[in-house]
Amino acid sequence: MNWISNYVRPKINAIFSKKDTPENLWTKCPACGMMLFHREVKDSLHVCNGCGHHMQISSTERLLSLFDGGIYSPIETEDVLEDPLQFKDTKKYSERIKETRKITGEKDAMVISMGDIGKLKVTVAVQNFNFMGGSMGMAVGNSIIAGVNNSVKHKTPFVLFSAAGGARMQESILSLMQMPRSIVAIQSLREEKLPYVVVLTNPTTGGVTASYAMLGDVTLAEPNALICFAGPRVIEQTIREKLPEGFQKSEYLLEHGMIDQVIPRDKIKDELIILLHILMKKPRAIRGNIKKTEEEKSSALK
Repeated sequence: MNWISNYVRPKINAIFSKKDTPENLWTKCPACGMMLFHREVKDSLHVCNGCGHHMQISSTERLLSLFDGGIYSPIETEDVLEDPLQFKDTKKYSERIKETRKITGEKDAMVISMGDIGKLKVTVAVQNFNFMGGSMGMAVGNSIIAGVNNSVKHKTPFVLFSAAGGARMQESILSLMQMPRSIVAIQSLREEKLPYVVVLTNPTTGGVTASYAMLGDVTLAEPNALICFAGPRVIEQTIREKLPEGFQKSEYLLEHGMIDQVIPRDKIKDELIILLHILMKKPRAIRGNIKKTEEEKSSALK
């Protein structure tokens, strides 16, 4: 038996040929339990291929799928005090903010950007539930104001994707003040006759629902999204009655006239293109018109 050939060499080969296996290659659907390959999840915009359940999606992925060619310009927002009340529970609020920023790679729970959707310039706000439950604090209020100001400046529609557990408790009354601030900001869109479209995603609750999330000229929602002020469990415990099946889900709200349409995630961009062109009174560029224009340009060159 050759000790070098049979033992040492295989060990050396195993060390140098070892490949790092990426973590989290599979995602389990929280609704049906189906195991989904990470590439399939990304390609389907985090929608389960088995049951159609809409999972959480990051702000960046949402924006890339929404804007033409995935091209957009981020809009800077005014900085706020990170811990104005010096709040502490099991850990300091300032520490929670730093940790969440490191995990999500984002400054706060709402991102504002501008780009083309169907060749129409649009300002878009996306709330990220992965950032402290998408909770509404001073930074979110500033983001909405920055988005509205950008919309007014460039005369664009304003589209907002909501996803929040409500107000941010660590900012107390300062968080609740963002409700009237956002309402006043959105009123300026009305004065400028600019469209405000809201897309409600799972979940949209609390003070967010009681303010800017339900003020859209048109309100859309993703399938089976929880949309409410107080959650079903709280209501059941208060009134001591069993609630209807699917209560406070997007389909239930559509049936009762609270929202305008329920749209699957992969269809939202197409729906927004049609809707925003109608609201802005601008003709959509259809393929026939594009071909005709190209022929006219070619004839002019000859």
